[in-house]
Amino acid sequence: MLNFKRIYPTMEQWGDMLEQYPDRTLFQSGAWLRFLESTQHGELVFAALQEGNSILGLFVGIIIRRLGVRILGSPFPGWTTSYMGFVLRPQVSRLDALNALRVFAFRDLKCLHLELMDRRIDARTLGDSYGVRIYHGFEINLRADEEQLFSNMAPPCRRCIRKAMRCGIVVEEASDAEFVRDYYTQLEDVFAKQALTPTYGIDRVSAMVRHLHSTGNLLLLRAFDADRHCIATGIFPASHDRAYFWGGASWRTFQHLRPNEILMWYAIRYWKKRGIQFFDMGGAGEYKRKYGGYEISVPWLRVSRHPILSVLRGGAMAIAKSRQRWSHSWQSINASASGA
Repeated sequence: MLNFKRIYPTMEQWGDMLEQYPDRTLFQSGAWLRFLESTQHGELVFAALQEGNSILGLFVGIIIRRLGVRILGSPFPGWTTSYMGFVLRPQVSRLDALNALRVFAFRDLKCLHLELMDRRIDARTLGDSYGVRIYHGFEINLRADEEQLFSNMAPPCRRCIRKAMRCGIVVEEASDAEFVRDYYTQLEDVFAKQALTPTYGIDRVSAMVRHLHSTGNLLLLRAFDADRHCIATGIFPASHDRAYFWGGASWRTFQHLRPNEILMWYAIRYWKKRGIQFFDMGGAGEYKRKYGGYEISVPWLRVSRHPILSVLRGGAMAIAKSRQRWSHSWQSINASASGA
């Protein structure tokens, strides 16, 4: 019988353990876990999947509290984090591992709710035991040569990249402290277009740069116009075989120069040259289709020890979205009142 046992490795030991599993992801790495610890303020949980004396896999998640309820997330919505879940030996069923995790979360960790996103779980095998929300996105296979990657893009996208070049847009890699401010002010402008405010604060971006940039697994990009104004920014982490589009922003008044498309093209080529095989576009968005990727669908699972908690969880998510829209409206009112 499979069962999970909690373990307490150092981050260095955890990294060595992960190296044994080809299905590991960036979001299970020590640097990313330090980032989550600093922003989510939860209790980090490492566990080994055992059968007898054999270790067949690993799990990592974080326990948080919401309204007094202990929740195990791997990840949890709002963490700006994608695929966590398991790393497993090839012969191990992910459904069996998931069922063992459910027992571990509710019995051993005393949690009342569990959420998990593992891109290798097949939603068709789950039955009615778990709630499922499908995380849709796009991914680009970087194993093609650069000429083919460019050709795979939609014709309007290729034209946008060429226009940016003609307009003198220059993309540069960033490592200075001002990058976070540049990105976040542009992000606020992006959200303002939809009468919203960003779903995370500037401290979230600062924490990511602080924990990941020194590892070489984080690409920060700026796009400058011909007058050396920073008009767009992008954040692209990567690890093992996969790069990710974590965030991008640009000033609306300069978007006609197409800086976003040339930023993305730079990031694709950058990570390809460093041996990355896949470029995950970071979720849905019809505009991402033009970059020539294919669609992916990953189940985001949830299960509660008591059914009422799933109902409360859905209500809390709806309230959070309403607060975001209200927050922007209130800021707009204050700005008008002060003459801004």
